Amino acid sequence: MPRPVPEVTKGQREPSQQWVPLLLLILAFLDLRIELRLLLDHITLTALIYTIRQHTLAVVVLMLQPSLWFHYRRTRIQHRSVE
Repeated sequence: MPRPVPEVTKGQREPSQQWVPLLLLILAFLDLRIELRLLLDHITLTALIYTIRQHTLAVVVLMLQPSLWFHYRRTRIQHRSVE
């Protein structure tokens, strides 16, 4: 006797948010593009301190990128395993 095939119901899927770290990375580099160009020309302690003080959010986003990628990848894998 064949087994009955379970019904597949399409519920609301949560949108993948894995693009968030990439978007933050792009925006941080856009914010820092001129400062990075200046630092590549003449790297000085003063220029480095100025960049960190004037673009604190962009620097923090760059420093937290590994954590963001891990967090958003883990969330996606957990949602998959629940389904």
